[in-house]
Amino acid sequence: MSAQNRPAQPIKVILDSNALFIPLEFKVDIYEETKRLLSRNVEFILLSSVKHELEVLAAGEEPKLRRQASFALRLAEKCILVPVDAKGQGADDVIERVAKNWGSAVLTNDIALRKRLRDISVPVIYLRQKSRLDIDGLIL
Repeated sequence: MSAQNRPAQPIKVILDSNALFIPLEFKVDIYEETKRLLSRNVEFILLSSVKHELEVLAAGEEPKLRRQASFALRLAEKCILVPVDAKGQGADDVIERVAKNWGSAVLTNDIALRKRLRDISVPVIYLRQKSRLDIDGLIL
């Protein structure tokens, strides 16, 4: 099979915890919108450190945040869970490290993380105008 006839490899997109809050807060289907935006098959990746962050929020004191985090964990079941060694790092640091190593995009709405990722040329998918996803950067 020639390279032209071979189906394109799925694009790996790492989800940050706040990306999983978008459907609940803004009624945007992040999975379908990402596929539409990229016009390719997508593998949604949830790093174990992000899942842990959501589990901590789901077990927290604030009822509204607990409900949102529990919903986010249910949404995350559509993702491929990838165990990572956090080495005492926060979830954002782990996302940055893995995305850079893999050359994958990140879906996040965290402004500080978006800037950090753009500074190292990692493509970032984010919510634009509270109604659709957009991308900053190039996916090869």
